[in-house]
Amino acid sequence: MSKRPEWWLAVLAKIWPITWISARATGWPVVGWFVKKASLPLFSGKNLNITYLPINEEIKGASTLLPGRVVEEFINRSSHRVIINKCTCRDARQCKNHPVEYGCTLLGEGTREIDERIARHVTKDEAIAHLHKTIEDGLVPMIGRVKIDNLIWGVPDKGKLLTICHCCHCCCTILTSGRYIPREMAEALVPLKGLQVVVDTESCNLCGTCVENCHMSAISIDEDRIVHNMSRCIGCGRCVTVCPQKAVNADVEDIDEAIEELTGRMGELVDIQ
Repeated sequence: MSKRPEWWLAVLAKIWPITWISARATGWPVVGWFVKKASLPLFSGKNLNITYLPINEEIKGASTLLPGRVVEEFINRSSHRVIINKCTCRDARQCKNHPVEYGCTLLGEGTREIDERIARHVTKDEAIAHLHKTIEDGLVPMIGRVKIDNLIWGVPDKGKLLTICHCCHCCCTILTSGRYIPREMAEALVPLKGLQVVVDTESCNLCGTCVENCHMSAISIDEDRIVHNMSRCIGCGRCVTVCPQKAVNADVEDIDEAIEELTGRMGELVDIQ
């Protein structure tokens, strides 16, 4: 079993601001090249591949229970599970909007290695209950392969650790830094297959709220219309949530196909059974 004392979570929260700074630093003159060069191996390719599952908005062609349905399937397939005692992102930012205790859920045989002083080893039912508490609180599930978690939680990288983060738009490191990361890293943030963001032009009054709140700068105003750039979108659903006129909607072409693609992609990267 890994050796991570209880104070390890406090240490992570103290050093976590480095992640925010380094994301921005990739765009700085001169030093940005070195930061990018050092970061890319960990945050691209097979070492990082994640998908957000938008919640609390009507997704055409899907039930609003979509995130629960998808994540429950992964939980039920997993051989072992833990819930980290604290969310490092929220702990580092001292979040006032969501409980710090709603930590990440980790799945797979690798989780057996995680120290009980920093995480609860839980049953499938307990993991599912935790998932639904976070969704009810407005947190967005993010699921994927995150190699750096092996280092953080002391788990040998044998391809048997899958991460499920329960993200808030105010603190999540990836969401709040997404617009700054280089293209090679941004490609690791894969939207749900077939997800489209549609704007009702009759309801939209061009207030710009969605533009201001888009984590990836994927939305802009071009003269008298909203322009959405799907090549930059990561499908987190933030624009849908914040629109005062409810003019922005998410549309998934084929939910079953989207779920199949996600489970297949994750299965190629991580074995959780």
